[in-house]
Amino acid sequence: MSSDKIKSKNQISETKQNEFTNAKSSNPIERTSILPLNLKGASNNSSNRLYGGYSNPYVREPDVNYTELLNVINSVFISNRDSSELFYSLFNSLADKIGLNYSAVGLQQNNYINIKLIGNNGAKYISKMPLSEENNPIIKAYSEEQIIYTQNSNYLKLNYLNSSPSIILPLLANGESIGVMIFSDSSNNKYIELYKLITNFYAVFRKNRTLAELVDKNTDTDSLTNLLNYKKLQENLAVEISEHQDDGNIALCIIDIANISEINAELGHARGDSIIREVAKKIQKNARNTDILGRYGGDEIAIIMPDTSSDEAKYIAEFILYNLSCTMFDDLGQLKFSCGISIYPDDSNKQDKLNTLAQQALYLAKSKRVQSGQSSIVCVSDYDSWEEAAIKGFAYVLSKEHLIGAFGSEEELINQIHSENIVSSEHMLEVVSSLAAAIDAKDTYTKGHSASVSRYAEALARAINLPNSEVERIKLGAMLHDVGKIGIPEQILRKPTALSDEEWNIMKQHPVIGAEKVLKPNKTLHDLIPMVKFHHEHLDGTGYPYGLKGDDIPQSARIVAIADSFHALISDRPYRKGLSVTKACEILKMGAGKQWDKDLIRQFIIIAPSLALNV
Repeated sequence: MSSDKIKSKNQISETKQNEFTNAKSSNPIERTSILPLNLKGASNNSSNRLYGGYSNPYVREPDVNYTELLNVINSVFISNRDSSELFYSLFNSLADKIGLNYSAVGLQQNNYINIKLIGNNGAKYISKMPLSEENNPIIKAYSEEQIIYTQNSNYLKLNYLNSSPSIILPLLANGESIGVMIFSDSSNNKYIELYKLITNFYAVFRKNRTLAELVDKNTDTDSLTNLLNYKKLQENLAVEISEHQDDGNIALCIIDIANISEINAELGHARGDSIIREVAKKIQKNARNTDILGRYGGDEIAIIMPDTSSDEAKYIAEFILYNLSCTMFDDLGQLKFSCGISIYPDDSNKQDKLNTLAQQALYLAKSKRVQSGQSSIVCVSDYDSWEEAAIKGFAYVLSKEHLIGAFGSEEELINQIHSENIVSSEHMLEVVSSLAAAIDAKDTYTKGHSASVSRYAEALARAINLPNSEVERIKLGAMLHDVGKIGIPEQILRKPTALSDEEWNIMKQHPVIGAEKVLKPNKTLHDLIPMVKFHHEHLDGTGYPYGLKGDDIPQSARIVAIADSFHALISDRPYRKGLSVTKACEILKMGAGKQWDKDLIRQFIIIAPSLALNV
């Protein structure tokens, strides 16, 4: 080949390599957008000793033992759990061994790539690169998911950085670009395969950490309000009680939104949920930094107030309710609120009793609000526990909201249900609602599941024009479909990961437990047994507990099965986000005729979008 052709080929190669390097800025202010965290002494390798550069193209490449290097990298990944610390550890491990000038990691957040850079003199820098700078090599590597080679470092806009070649690699995790990693050395791309390996491992590491953080958050956080869920709230209360055993008070304050059930009935559950969400934000904004907030129940927000007396708690509650009363809610105007407060250790030094007393005070506050038409606050110290209203409030709390806590164990609760003399439809509804509340209290991952399944099943029953008496039966049976979970160990119910075969066999016993152990001994509940016992049977015979097929499965159970599955699909879980209504309906379609009744699925898909779902 002639020398002219060789020269021409080299020029073409050089042109390609410089394709993405036109990022020099004419504005000197822009070139200082990366801020130093801790600039150490400048390198003596630079001709400018005040602003020492990171690279020296004349330094001899170090000899590399790749086996040793891979062992070091593996060790770094194993020993680091924080992604930022992992990045810095990787650089420190590689810098001397392969002669890195600098390295950077950039992660996408909102409309920026957030960059952290470290140089061979120990200086660290942070920066934001807007995604709108489409011609910047960093943005190109991220958005186009390709490796970019540059001949200089101008695109980083950093005055203190000597111009040197660099390689920008996209961070790809499960086919998704989440950022970039940047390496600069003087080896003429000799280590590109090593950089690819590190980048791929780092991307997977970062993705896994993000998923783990989401799981931790979802496990402890109520998906509607973003406050602590009931389980985590009680764990925090237990910690506070333990820390205040020798000194100080703790106030437990429960705030209730008036008439939320009427709002749900008239405007839909989606509107009711939006009200709860807005109220939670307002309470969080006006509470103190030391207060601990959580969702206590459907329309109840609780505040744990450490080192707070009864008078102080009442003052804070008045301040919060005043600010809530100043909020005008669209199409509803001014809402009213009730608040019950109990104090540790003045009212009780037992956590369960403290909860019960706060709810008793809340019951009295609700009664007071109904009489006056105004928001009200009641502390335990405000009333005589032997007053008629207080006794009624105490009985209400025990019988309807804390049944298991009141009787001490699931066995005592079941015995109480067996002996209950149900005398009216209203009484039946109270018993069923109490049982459903006990189930949801035990299985916190599906809090509200019973009521939602009942609502969906009722809607489907009405859609196929069943008689009103049958609709009401299905509504109650659906509310109790999981009542057998009372007999399932909590460590199985609340396990955030997949169940083992042995655990799954135990879980599959809940339909029989619910039907035989809970409902059967009380004759007035017998009509609800088919839905409890057979809602996990599949049309093709692959379900449990008896492997029934087709029409052998009662229609009421087939209706509850669809409602149950639909709510499970659209609900948030610790390990995944809830599916959209459209996606859930697609899954139901695929299982029609196999798992679920084809005709019922057809009807349910028609009404699903109108159910105003928000879980």
